[in-house]
Amino acid sequence: MSYKTIVSTNILSENIDHSDWVIFDCRSSLTDFEAGFKAYQSGHIPNAIFCNLETDLSSAITNESGRHPLPNFDEFAQKLGDWGVDNQTQVIVYDDMGGALAARLWWQLRTFGHNKVAVLDGGIPQWSKEGRVLSITPPKPSAKTFDTTIDEGAWLTTEQVFQNLKSKKFVILDARTPERYRGESEPIDTVAGRIPNSLNHAFQKNLDTDGLFLSADTLQSQFKAILKHIPNQSPENLVHLCGSGVTACHNMLAMEIASIKGSRLYAGSWSEWIRDPKRPVATA
Repeated sequence: MSYKTIVSTNILSENIDHSDWVIFDCRSSLTDFEAGFKAYQSGHIPNAIFCNLETDLSSAITNESGRHPLPNFDEFAQKLGDWGVDNQTQVIVYDDMGGALAARLWWQLRTFGHNKVAVLDGGIPQWSKEGRVLSITPPKPSAKTFDTTIDEGAWLTTEQVFQNLKSKKFVILDARTPERYRGESEPIDTVAGRIPNSLNHAFQKNLDTDGLFLSADTLQSQFKAILKHIPNQSPENLVHLCGSGVTACHNMLAMEIASIKGSRLYAGSWSEWIRDPKRPVATA
């Protein structure tokens, strides 16, 4: 059986030593780039490989890009192979933020044509809460070959989003908190606000109070309500945004759990949009 959205701690525990499973620790901090690896070194789920948001899941920042530009795909595919991932591997990804960061790797693998990837529901906090063992020993994977079939239609460029201000073919769904969406607070980026005519669904709404994903039925109700405001009520006309193209993937994952497929990512997101002051910003 393959897992393509989320997986429970019980299932991961049962398969922790499975030869065809590869686990990635995606913990990170936007304010301390070393924090994720330090946490990994202090204790991680056995057999997990550390995947760095800044250097593995992103390329170098440029004057035109957002804070987490997509990586060089050839280089990332090579890394996946070096980490022991091939096209038959079941990949499990986790973090300590309800999947908010791990969902980026989930989305990137799916964009590479690899659908056998799932986020650990509840992440390492749930794993630890249940008293499951942690390790301080990094694994030594055997290199394999990972072949990509890249879906270049899975994400949009800033120019496409800018042109949409006139054509209004799709709607932006912003995964940031309501305060950031309304422009009342901006703790990370240099400009507060949102893209005009965008909608808001903070990714935290996908989780319960324990940091676990809501049921598929509940998520389906939430996103079907959003789709009522989308052209033709079609998921293909919904494009996800956040600060830098990371937590927006959490909303995409939640929609997949709800069996609502076809939405896309604005990879550059807010931090790229505001690079050019000519691009309009809405507040309040």
